[in-house]
Amino acid sequence: MTEIPVAATLVLVRDGHAGAIEVLLLQRPDRGSFPGGWVFPGGRVEPVDEAADEETTARNAAVRETAEESALVVDPAALVPLSQWIPPEQLATKFHTWFFVARAPEGELRLQHAEAIDATWIRPADALKRHGKGDLRLFPPTWVTLDTLLAYPTVDAALTAIGGRAPQRYATKQDPARALAIWEGDEAYDGGADSDEGPRHRLHVGSLPWRFERR
Repeated sequence: MTEIPVAATLVLVRDGHAGAIEVLLLQRPDRGSFPGGWVFPGGRVEPVDEAADEETTARNAAVRETAEESALVVDPAALVPLSQWIPPEQLATKFHTWFFVARAPEGELRLQHAEAIDATWIRPADALKRHGKGDLRLFPPTWVTLDTLLAYPTVDAALTAIGGRAPQRYATKQDPARALAIWEGDEAYDGGADSDEGPRHRLHVGSLPWRFERR
């Protein structure tokens, strides 16, 4: 089996207004990975990022990519692991992606326009609402991450809670017929049939707004 290359994403958070954090989203050009989508800074691991272990390598990549794309520089040691995403088999281009979260640093945001054509600081709830209206294109890992961050009113609360648990692992399986992304813990993950009271861990992506189901 061919080894899936590693990538890294950095979710920069800052304290906003009215008891909600804000995150930095970048809009990708209409080409390449996630065309036209709004994403967190990040990209694939390069040789310069290599370290003794995969997590440290991913930290280095997340920091480097964020600096290249936004000119914002973060200490790799300040990154808190949030999740790991393993893509579905159907995808032609696959990356095993580490997601980290960190407090946004001081500094001027300057975009590398080959990688990002626009940027915004936005509350997770507002980003999800705009996506649900069709005004802002998201992909499932970004959508789920924003949904996860809804629980935290401040950066301190987010970093403390996320740092106190193991990173969530999302090995994604797709059910195209039902327009579902399914993760471990869902009764259909290994091909089982749905029951009325069975466990759920899935995202309904067939129509807007998307709906996350977990029980």
